[in-house]
Amino acid sequence: MQEWTEEIVNENINKDGYRFLYFYTPLCGTCQLAKKMLEVSEKVLPDVNIGAANLNYMPNKASEFKIESVPCLLILKDGKLEEKVYAFHSVENIIGKLDSYESALR
Repeated sequence: MQEWTEEIVNENINKDGYRFLYFYTPLCGTCQLAKKMLEVSEKVLPDVNIGAANLNYMPNKASEFKIESVPCLLILKDGKLEEKVYAFHSVENIIGKLDSYESALR
């Protein structure tokens, strides 16, 4: 998972296709667990690339996407928000969710 600056976030969210963006805060324990789950998911689904961004440095994005809490995974398609994921449940659940979006492109 790559760490994205606000500039990189802005470049990526408006691109065609699916984009996955994980927002977190560094002192959030649940965020650390969710990050590990996403890293495992990326290994299982090598075509899925997830950007990570510290929400503390991007208050405008919190407002823009109406992010209610962290951890939060945004799923965007062609620059439009498709889904916000707050509950990560399990690695299997995340893999299923990411794969369902990516398989729509295959």
